[in-house]
Amino acid sequence: MTAHPTLAELAGRVTADRDRPAYGHDALITCDRLVRVFTADGVEVQALQGLDLLVSEGELMALVGASGSGKSTLMNILAGLDTPTAGAARVAGRDLLTMTARDRLAYRREVVGFVWQQTSRNLLPYLTSAQNVALPMQLAGSRGRSRTARRARAERALELLELLEVADCRDRRPHEMSGGQQQRVAIAVALAGDPAVLLADEPTGELDSHTAEQIFAAFRTANERLGTTVVIVTHEQAVASEVRRTVAIRDGRTSTEVLRRSEVDAATGHETVVAREYAMLDRAGRLQLPAEYTRALGMRDRVALELEPDHIAVRPDDSEHG
Repeated sequence: MTAHPTLAELAGRVTADRDRPAYGHDALITCDRLVRVFTADGVEVQALQGLDLLVSEGELMALVGASGSGKSTLMNILAGLDTPTAGAARVAGRDLLTMTARDRLAYRREVVGFVWQQTSRNLLPYLTSAQNVALPMQLAGSRGRSRTARRARAERALELLELLEVADCRDRRPHEMSGGQQQRVAIAVALAGDPAVLLADEPTGELDSHTAEQIFAAFRTANERLGTTVVIVTHEQAVASEVRRTVAIRDGRTSTEVLRRSEVDAATGHETVVAREYAMLDRAGRLQLPAEYTRALGMRDRVALELEPDHIAVRPDDSEHG
C-alpha cells in the first residue's frame, strides 16, 4: 500500500520550495521556459518552446542543433537583436523582456559582443582593422574625446589585435585580409567594449578546417586571458568537441548536454578527456530522449516508467503485449 504524505509533510515541501533560491540566481545567463513565436502568412511557428538554459560566468561553451532547431533564434535573443514572446531571459543582471529600445542599445554596446558567420557583416570595409576595433569604444564614449583619449583607444585596439595575433593587419582594410584574419579582427571588435559575454553565430562556417582551428583558438584566448564568457553556435563537431560543455537544442528546447573533463592516469601520468552525455530535464519535468535511443528500442507515443531506489527506469510501452 502506498503511503501518502501527511499535511505537515506537504506544508514542509511548500516552505522548502518558497525558500529555494530563484532559478538561475547565480548564473550569468538564465533562460527560463523561454518562448519565441513567429507569425508568417497567418501561421504561427514556435521557434523556442519553453527552453531552459544556464551559463556560468567564465564558461566557454557551444550550442549545436539541426537547422530550424532554434539555436540562432536563441542567439539573437541573447544578443538583444530579438525579443522573447514569453518566459524569462537574463544576461548579466539585465532582463531581456523588459528592456526599452534605449536599454537594448546600451545592452548591445556594454554587455554583449557578437560575431557573425559572414565576415563582411563584422567589419566596416572603409576602415582599417585598428579603426574597426577602436570604433565601439568611440561610440560608447570610452576614455573621452581628447587626444589622450584617442591615443588610449588606439593602444587598446592594438592590444586586442596583438592578443589575437593579427597586429600585423592593423593598417589593412578588410579586403586586404584573409577570411581568417578578418574573423579574428571581428573578435577583437566584439571584445573592444569589454563585454560580459561574447556570442558567435557559426563563426567558422565560411572557413576551412585549419582556419577554423585558428578562430577557435582566438575564442579560447579571449576566454582564458580576458575571462570573457563565450557562447558559440556551431555545426562543426571539431569545434564543439573542443569545449568543456556542449548543449544540443532540438525542437526549440535544450535536449542533451555533453560535459567533458580531464582525467589523469595515476600509473602513466597520461591525461585524457572523458566526455559524458546527459539528457536535459526541464523545469516541468520533461525529458528529451536521444532519437537514436528511442529508435533502437522502438519507443514512440508513450513509455513505461518505474521508480527505483536510485534511478528511474524508462522502458518501451508493453501494454499491448501484457
